[in-house]
Amino acid sequence: MQLGEVVLCHPVLADASATFYQALKDTIAWRQDSITIHGTPRPIPRLQAWYGESHCRYSYSGLELAPIPLFSELEQLKTIAEELSTSRFNCVLCNLYRDGNDSVAWHADDEPELGRNPTIASYSFGASRRFLIKPKQGKQKAKAIVLPDNSLLIMSGAMQHHWIHQLPKTKQPVGARINLTFRFIRPDLQS
Repeated sequence: MQLGEVVLCHPVLADASATFYQALKDTIAWRQDSITIHGTPRPIPRLQAWYGESHCRYSYSGLELAPIPLFSELEQLKTIAEELSTSRFNCVLCNLYRDGNDSVAWHADDEPELGRNPTIASYSFGASRRFLIKPKQGKQKAKAIVLPDNSLLIMSGAMQHHWIHQLPKTKQPVGARINLTFRFIRPDLQS
């Protein structure tokens, strides 16, 4: 049984990753959202923004995100991700991990609006960080993948059904990292 596929492409851009990093950092409409955990609102430990086609509403952990139209750098990166993954994308979740204290907890990108077996194309620009994956079932230890600057991690097939992933906090000194996770939301799967 196929349990999904992970491919790391590096480098992705020939020589402009620093330029893209700065353009993204300056242009993306970063915001500090909060989610409610055990009845208490808590700030998400990273900044984020949601871009995409007008029907691409996205929700997770009780948070509803309305899309902002893609701008030129995001369009260019979307085209590259589509070519490398042989998939189509129409939206992107942008995350700014400001330092080692910013993180994302264990999860799968398995929201209903992403459909069955979604392909997720995840860019990294800026500081390298450890990305962990582990099976949803069983007691296997997590596997680490270092995501360097100017890389694209593609998760496809049944990956989101069988695996969870996270970007953990780190006590090591680390600079800022921009992560862009391109996805496809079908209009007929919107709730």
